[in-house]
Amino acid sequence: MNILLVHDQKLPVFTYGGTERVVWSLAKELHEMGHQISFLLPKGSTCAFAKVYTWDTSKEINGQIPEHIDVVHFQKDPQQVINKPFIVTIHGNGNEHKEIPENYVFVSKDHANRHGSQHFVYNGLDWNDYTKPDFGMKRTHFHFLGNAAWRVKNVRGAINIIKETPKEELAVLGGVRFNFKMGLRFTFSPRIKFYGMVGGQQKFDLLNRSKGLIFPVLWPEPFGLALTESLFYGCPVFGTPNGSLPELITSEFGYLSHNSSDIVEAISHVDSYDRKKCHEYARDVFNSTTMAKNYVKAYEKVLNTH
Repeated sequence: MNILLVHDQKLPVFTYGGTERVVWSLAKELHEMGHQISFLLPKGSTCAFAKVYTWDTSKEINGQIPEHIDVVHFQKDPQQVINKPFIVTIHGNGNEHKEIPENYVFVSKDHANRHGSQHFVYNGLDWNDYTKPDFGMKRTHFHFLGNAAWRVKNVRGAINIIKETPKEELAVLGGVRFNFKMGLRFTFSPRIKFYGMVGGQQKFDLLNRSKGLIFPVLWPEPFGLALTESLFYGCPVFGTPNGSLPELITSEFGYLSHNSSDIVEAISHVDSYDRKKCHEYARDVFNSTTMAKNYVKAYEKVLNTH
């Protein structure tokens, strides 16, 4: 089928770009499955395997959807009547009391349920874009992964958890040591190292040397690519049981608690987790092939007017 993927951020992405990585992996997988893929994206976007149309936000969107397109896949609510069959993936938390159309898809079961829906597709990534984990490599630190500027991601909580341990270190991927916008957040501990919004090989190397992910989020996390990327590198997850985390992180792959002291105690037993099983779980469940097949089912439903 002819599929148009619509997103309001430029592609490809070279640093963090969580949603952008998902959209790119989906497009590539759909292309490899034999579908004809097009993008409607902001100016400056490029793609070698798909036609890219530049999205002019000053114009009505229906006039920018090519005639040959069978189904349109939006990454957020278009907030207008769309003339083609379409679905919308809701990646973030919205109004949980708003009536949700049947063609809106969420990224976890918990995420869907909180919005009064039963439709969800787990985010998947093309793990071929990642270096393979080295389970023989020495693990030197724990890590936090996410946009530390978002208070709900709770980098402060992750830092405090590590500081409660006798000697563990934390690599913060997605934040800086001095953040004036966060109410003059200063972190002087030499056991906390900040790497900013890293991507590519540097990110893979830091994850490959990590003992585990510290993820004490303060909001109902819709999915969390930080979880699956960390698990792929054999890192168990230590966080709070908010949103999708209890659904995704069972006791085999990490420990969840609202009590930071319990998390501190749990990470002292980090070596009891099977790193290869963590890796296999991410690889086998949260991959772009499975994601693409599930989205194709959704496309077929709207094409058949369901």
